[in-house]
Amino acid sequence: MRRALAGIALAVTSMVALSFLIPLALLVREQARDRVTTAAEQRAAALSPVLALTTRRADVQQAVAELGSSDQLVVRLPDGTFVGTPHASEEALDRAVRGRETLAVDTHDGWAYLQPVVLRGERVAVVEAYVPAADLTRGVAASWGVMALLAVGLVGGSVLVADRLGARVVRSSRGLKRASLALGSGDLGVRVEPDGPPELQEAGAAFNTMADRVVDLLAVERELVADLSHRLRTPLTALYLEADRMGATPSAQRVTEAAGQLERELDSIIAAARTPLASAQLTGSGPGTAKPCDVAEVVAMRLDFWSVLAAQQERPFERSLTPRPTPVAFPEDDLAAVVDALIGNVFRHTPQGTRFLVRVERREAHVHLTVDDAGPGVADPRAALTRGVSVGGSTGLGLDIVARAARTADGELTIARAPLGGARVTVSFALADAPVPDGGAR
Repeated sequence: MRRALAGIALAVTSMVALSFLIPLALLVREQARDRVTTAAEQRAAALSPVLALTTRRADVQQAVAELGSSDQLVVRLPDGTFVGTPHASEEALDRAVRGRETLAVDTHDGWAYLQPVVLRGERVAVVEAYVPAADLTRGVAASWGVMALLAVGLVGGSVLVADRLGARVVRSSRGLKRASLALGSGDLGVRVEPDGPPELQEAGAAFNTMADRVVDLLAVERELVADLSHRLRTPLTALYLEADRMGATPSAQRVTEAAGQLERELDSIIAAARTPLASAQLTGSGPGTAKPCDVAEVVAMRLDFWSVLAAQQERPFERSLTPRPTPVAFPEDDLAAVVDALIGNVFRHTPQGTRFLVRVERREAHVHLTVDDAGPGVADPRAALTRGVSVGGSTGLGLDIVARAARTADGELTIARAPLGGARVTVSFALADAPVPDGGAR
């Protein structure tokens, strides 16, 4: 923008300067020429009365000496002799004598003014006033130099002013850009100081209003999440009571363990929702700050949990877990939630007795977690991966959790047709820089 404004100022000022300076330069040259030619004509006119009185050579020489040097003032006497050295051509002198007309002719080294003087007896004398070429342009170069300096100063000043104005606009625009990028990256406390032209000041004020509104909306949303999570404690308490009524049985123990895990999840959700936005932003976990965990180990642990329900529903399943370490910089609890979401979808959206397969593979830079089933599959995979769109009557939160986790771990989520006939859901996670020790057989 600064270069564009400076270029516009340079072009406009240059055109304006040239439109004035070119005619002015020509006028200065003409005025310099007119000044010296007028002086020459006056000298010639002053010598004419002397010739009307006398044509004696001595008298004419004295008059020429008084009016000017013999090099610039020459007289052709009626007898054809000269007082001084002529510069005009013989043809021009003869023409002035014959035609008795005043002539102004250019010579090879200057300019000559011929003025005939008619004497008694039809005799004609010619006065020649000569101006050298250097006198015709005396002072013109200096005047042109002054005008050129003024033009350069005018153009330079206009470009400097345009650059300063452009710098002010660019500074305000860059500040607004940096604040927008910071807000987009999660810095909710960033604000701008409205500066620059009125339009940019209004844009800065609108940005600050938008940022305040975003903070307010996020606070309301987090409070709502905390309230909704707290409401789940009532049915959770009912689960504990139901487990107590069941006595010391394996089923009661499983219900108690599941309720305990659910209570811990609710506590973590409420704590995260109650955390101030600035603190949550500074201490939030991510792929670069989370403690590495092993994907195969977490998947094996969660499969042991789901195997009980699979046995009750007569669901045959297979596991294929790589023996190689599969460390990822992702929280173990979040990874367990991803595995539960994928396997839970199989239990929710396929009939009892449907077979499924869980596979963990390590490749060059990623770990791939794949869940295949023999159910009806996903009719529209693109819609299933669209955030906020529910498929098959579900809330759509399961795949959304998995997709966000994959993006956080520098991976991706894909849905395809499985060889078993149903859906194949594959999640990839980027391998951590520092691998964790192998925990044993998978």
